Amino acid sequence: MPAKVILNPYAGRWTALKRKEEIEHVLSDIGVDYQLVVTEHPGHGTELASLAVHEGFNPIISAGGDGSISEVVNGMLLGGCLSEETNPAALGVIPLGSANDFCMNLKIPIDLASAARIISSGNTRRIDIGVVSFGPEKRQRYFDNNSAIGLEPSITLIQQEIKRVRGVLRYLISTLIGVYRNPQWNMTIEWEGGQYSGMANLVTVGNSPLTGGLFYMTPHADPFDGKLTFVYGSIPTRMQILRILPRTMKPDTGSYVEHPSVREYHTKWLRIKCETPTPLHADGEIQSEQVFELEYSVIPHCLPVLM
Repeated sequence: MPAKVILNPYAGRWTALKRKEEIEHVLSDIGVDYQLVVTEHPGHGTELASLAVHEGFNPIISAGGDGSISEVVNGMLLGGCLSEETNPAALGVIPLGSANDFCMNLKIPIDLASAARIISSGNTRRIDIGVVSFGPEKRQRYFDNNSAIGLEPSITLIQQEIKRVRGVLRYLISTLIGVYRNPQWNMTIEWEGGQYSGMANLVTVGNSPLTGGLFYMTPHADPFDGKLTFVYGSIPTRMQILRILPRTMKPDTGSYVEHPSVREYHTKWLRIKCETPTPLHADGEIQSEQVFELEYSVIPHCLPVLM
C-alpha cells in the first residue's frame, strides 16, 4: 500500500496549504508512492488516520504542526496500531508548524526535502505514548509530547486568543500574561512511589522535554524510557515566577526543576485531584477547560516513527 499523507491546511497559520504542490513534487521526486488528503475541520485528521490504518496504508504521514501530528497519532492508535501485530503502520512527519516540537525532540529535520528523505528511508524507532483520562466519562486522549494542567493550559487558552502574532513569540507573550494572572490550585498528586498535597501553579507531564518551541517543561523526559516525566511546583508570587521563567528554557544545568519549590519525577502513572477546576491540554490542544480529577499512564515502545 502507498503512504497516506494527511495535510492540515491551517498549520503554520494557513501557510501549509500553500506548500501542497511543493510537498507533492518532493515526495514524487524521491519515489514515495502516496495518496494525499486535506483535513477540513478540527478532529478530521484523527478520522482520516483511523481510516487509513483500517485501509492498510503504511506509513501514515502528518503534514502539519504539532497539533496535526497529535490528531494523526490519536487516529492511528484508535484505528488499531495498539494491537499486537508485529508491524503496525509507521508515523511519518512533514513539519509545517510554528514550533515543530515533535520533530525537534526526535531530531527529525524540519526542512521539507530532508524530512521527505527520512520518510523514504523507512527507518523507524518506537516511541512511548502518554494517555490522559479525565472527566466523569473517563475520556481518553493520547499524547506524543506533553500534557498539563494549571498554568500551562491557561497559557494555551491565552495564546489561542492572540491573532496577530505567530510562532514562538506568541507563546512567549502568552506566558507573560499567564504569569501576571498567577493562578493557583489546591491539589493532591499520587504517583509511583510518592504523593503530594497542597498548592501548585502547574503540573506538566512530558513524554519529551521540549514544548512551545522554547520551553523545557520536563527537561529530563525521554520518549524511549517507558515512563512519563512530570513536574509540579508551587511558586507563590509573580516576581518569583518571572525570575524562574528563563530557566524553563534551559534543558540541562540551571533548569527550573533545580528550584527548591519545583519537583521532577519519572513514573508509569499519575493521579491528580483538584479542589477547583483546572484546564487541561494534551499536545497543546485544550481537552477541557474544567477538570477536577484525571489520571495519566504510559504505553511503552508503542508507535513506530520514521526518524
